[in-house]
Amino acid sequence: MAVVLDDHLVTLTCDNCGDTVAGPRAPSDGEVVWTLVSEHGWSGSPLAAGPHRCAHCTRLGPAAGGVPGGILGIEHLGGVTVVTVAGDVDLDTGDTLRMALRHAADMGGHVVVDLGRTDLIDSTALGLLVRAHRGAADRGALLCVAATSPLIRRVLQVTRLDEVFRVAEGRAEALAQLAAAGPAGATTAGSGA
Repeated sequence: MAVVLDDHLVTLTCDNCGDTVAGPRAPSDGEVVWTLVSEHGWSGSPLAAGPHRCAHCTRLGPAAGGVPGGILGIEHLGGVTVVTVAGDVDLDTGDTLRMALRHAADMGGHVVVDLGRTDLIDSTALGLLVRAHRGAADRGALLCVAATSPLIRRVLQVTRLDEVFRVAEGRAEALAQLAAAGPAGATTAGSGA
């Protein structure tokens, strides 16, 4: 986490996704950032020292590993937003992925859904990935799913979704595919794997 304090401004950075928010520095105590945190719907410490999460990441729930159907993080890497998922994604946990994909769409650019720590997805998750792909295509961007699990890769093959959106064996490969495709807006809307 980075909190930048200067004479007149406080800038807060989300520990989870890296989004920032800035506001005027309180004249009484420069170490207190609670006003900025609460005004923007963030969660975390009221002090500059401590964890802080933006409103999007707060709604996604805990960032700790091992949470079934949880989002481990949302990172903005240049023109690509990476959504890292952990645990099983099914009907009971699909809302978490839905919110993360909506946030990624709001950021614009290409999207990587990293399922490297996911062992099971059901039709709910597949539907969310298809919707995210269509949304990305509508704005001239691509969606790439990074799946290391042989089971998930097989599900994507059987459902022929590997012909609808890009599928990579890992996060690094997904980022390389999107880098090779060029910036969002310069891609072909129907690009498959």
